[in-house]
Amino acid sequence: MLWPLTSPPRLRPGDTVAVVAPSGPVPADRLDEGVAHLRDWGLDVQVMPHVRDTHPGHRYLAGSDEARAADFQEAWLDPDVRAVVAARGGYGAARMIDLVDWDALAAADPKVLVGYSDCTVLHQAVAARLGLVSLHGPMPGTLSFVKSEPAREHLRRTLFEPETAQVLAGPHAEALVGGTARGITTGGCLSLLTTSIGVGATPSSAAGGIVLLEDIDERAYRIDSFLTHLLRAGWFDGALGVVLGSWQDCEPVEPVVRDLLGSLGIPILSELGFGHGPDPLTVPLGVSAELDASAGTLTLDQPALASR
Repeated sequence: MLWPLTSPPRLRPGDTVAVVAPSGPVPADRLDEGVAHLRDWGLDVQVMPHVRDTHPGHRYLAGSDEARAADFQEAWLDPDVRAVVAARGGYGAARMIDLVDWDALAAADPKVLVGYSDCTVLHQAVAARLGLVSLHGPMPGTLSFVKSEPAREHLRRTLFEPETAQVLAGPHAEALVGGTARGITTGGCLSLLTTSIGVGATPSSAAGGIVLLEDIDERAYRIDSFLTHLLRAGWFDGALGVVLGSWQDCEPVEPVVRDLLGSLGIPILSELGFGHGPDPLTVPLGVSAELDASAGTLTLDQPALASR
């Protein structure tokens, strides 16, 4: 059963944030532009030493597994760092996550983790091993951050003024199954959730949860296979609601979701707008929230980040 997690402190101008690359390599010009936006918010941005690396043997990874894990751990253990921000997604977090000393991280001051896509692996670990709320939001090395002022502004408000970002809605939100439910936000990128089940400290089910799902560039049969696997594994047992984000470059997902999840008898909201789309919302994970599928809203019971 999922319970509300501890909220890390919100940010203030002058705070230090660390940018890490736990997954794929980061385009240098895009990273520089994204970091400039973070600095415009008054943040002291520390780009960790291996963020600009590329793995010597696998061009789809940003540096070696050991280097990526070391950057993440060093950033989290730095007492001056208030938030750890993934530069981009891609693939690779699952390769480095077991190289992190999670006991040491648990003894450190709580921090905000920001990212989406492959960062789903880290969100799951931060929730299970550290008991902390984290932010499923846009990353500075991605086009959805550098090109979208609305996405940046929603992330900024969630980080600095979270009480102004408690009601999440989107212009295309639509109820697939109407109704309301209150539970703990959980989830992320569907393919990453599926490959995380049964590994490490990942929760065995979403019982008590409002499940957030999104993905990119997937065929309908692949989405079907991911959802079917999670259903067969019992992961949806006890889930209280489902919220779908963007499905950038995917085949239509709604018919698959209606077919497989509609029989759960829980509210399902489509197109809330978080994830890989062009103007992604920032959605906190690990917080108590009310889903009103009929109204097209997800409302947090309290600000995602704590006062300081």
